[in-house]
Amino acid sequence: MVKTIEWTDAGVVMIDQRILPTEETYITCKDYLEVADAIQTMVIRGAPAIGVAAAMGFAIGVEKAADENLDAQVEEISKVLAATRPTAVNLFWAIERMKRLYALLRTEGAELPALRQRLIDEAKEVLRDDIEINKAMGRHGAALLPHGATVMTHCNAGALATGGYGTALGVIRAAIESGNPVAVMANETRPFMQGARLTVWELQQDSIPVTLLTDNMAGHTLRSGKVGAVVVGADRIAGNGDVANKIGTYSVAVLAKENNVPFYVAAPISTLDMSLTSGDKIPIEQRASEEVTHIRGQQIAPTGTQVINPAFDVTPNKYVTAIITEKGVARAPFVDSLKELAQS
Repeated sequence: MVKTIEWTDAGVVMIDQRILPTEETYITCKDYLEVADAIQTMVIRGAPAIGVAAAMGFAIGVEKAADENLDAQVEEISKVLAATRPTAVNLFWAIERMKRLYALLRTEGAELPALRQRLIDEAKEVLRDDIEINKAMGRHGAALLPHGATVMTHCNAGALATGGYGTALGVIRAAIESGNPVAVMANETRPFMQGARLTVWELQQDSIPVTLLTDNMAGHTLRSGKVGAVVVGADRIAGNGDVANKIGTYSVAVLAKENNVPFYVAAPISTLDMSLTSGDKIPIEQRASEEVTHIRGQQIAPTGTQVINPAFDVTPNKYVTAIITEKGVARAPFVDSLKELAQS
């Protein structure tokens, strides 16, 4: 399985997801500014992976910081990392986890070399935790998939979007590991093409059967009766079970409900934002128009075309059959079930 991100003596190493599947290239971020840029420019993407990157960015920032005015530098590191992408709550969760540890170590009077090493160890732990969380999530989700089903997914919620194994694709992997020969239909996921470029490539690496669809084929395919379930990831889930995920997810969810196909969301507890009472309060990132007017540098729309490019949409909870977490499966009413899982 591909390594999305890892800590090395040379820096934070990430696979460059912008140029997959034609090239498998890794970049090394040597300071927190390079990590922040990698998150912003989508070298690394996917909510859990962004969280891991933020933790490692924080750690390398403190490692490289001068001894003087360290507290002020930590605030700047946190501010820069937090400004990279507004929707994925795992980013902010990871930064807060690292800041809490930093504050504790400062309160305890830790020597700076020990403090820096402890933060590095914590960032590595965030990565290890994410992989184990994904595997636990996969086990819970695998039990929901019919034997031999074809599963539709949207965007990439696999090893590439996490520390490893995956959320939605982790459910697929766990099902296959348990002896259920499921197959996948992957929507291309315009405009950044994460489904076509990343999901298909990742599944092919593991010899998991996968068929690529353009986004506007989803309704026809769901109506055909060939899809047994839809499984997607999430970038933020409100306390009522409304789900923010890659743009186009809402359409798939509506079409799934219309055609009586269960729609599952796989996401770690860290993706829950219990402070939000509904998905209407989730900030939606707007990205550059060139992502819509160009593909791989090739212009496909007239110069000067007006564009809107929201990176995410919100799926209301009424379209969600269940939310799969590492602690179990939540069902409606989500206000109660998610709260119970978050507090367990």
